[in-house]
Amino acid sequence: MAEIRSERRGKVAILTVHDPDRRNALTLELSAELVAAVDAAERDAGVHALVVTGTPPAFCAGADLTALGAAREQGLRAIYDGFLSVARCTLPTIAAVGGAAVGAGLNLALAADVRIAGPRARFDARFLRLGIHPGGGMTWMLQRAVGPQQAVAMTLFGEILDAEGARAAGLAHRVVDGDHEALVAASVALAEGAAEAPRELLLTTKRTMRHTWTLDAHADAVDAEITPQLASLDSEEFAARLAAMRAKISGTH
Repeated sequence: MAEIRSERRGKVAILTVHDPDRRNALTLELSAELVAAVDAAERDAGVHALVVTGTPPAFCAGADLTALGAAREQGLRAIYDGFLSVARCTLPTIAAVGGAAVGAGLNLALAADVRIAGPRARFDARFLRLGIHPGGGMTWMLQRAVGPQQAVAMTLFGEILDAEGARAAGLAHRVVDGDHEALVAASVALAEGAAEAPRELLLTTKRTMRHTWTLDAHADAVDAEITPQLASLDSEEFAARLAAMRAKISGTH
């Protein structure tokens, strides 16, 4: 049965696109389920980070071509909603890419804040080879991830990056050897770094990072950070952590 599978490991939610017989191609139904699963994770105060993956052998083979061929604007936007929900997610997000990420599947990987690749990962734009113009903001996301030259090589010339090529291009943060479970475990281990921070501080800092990325001047970034930083210094969470740190230091003497 095609579905989005959800599980929790501590404060990390793992969402798995599960339709291995069709290489996890995104249908209208799966995209809607993904939107709902991301929304549920955001509403859950116990979730601090999100990992998105696909049931092997693929990560996501793109949009279902049958649905895509019949789609017009409303249908295309409905298919986009799945990976765009990851792009809009207020939580820190990781894509655990264990196999082919093709077309809209590449978009799903690009939508995450960080990508971790397994040894069989492949990053393939493919739109033009199918006779389709890229969509869903792929050209914007890819150029921001790898720069314009590499994005042109992948989009216009059809270059496919394997796991090590993606790491070298900056598309993948890390390559993890081993099977799919090792890939997910490594992704969760990275996500657990976010689990240690206060949740509201995570959300605020991610929002600030998205804003400062658009700025040209260092001084503007200082100004953008000062208000939320002052608010964090006044928070009960900071006071409690500072007190615990002081008690630990005094206990060592």
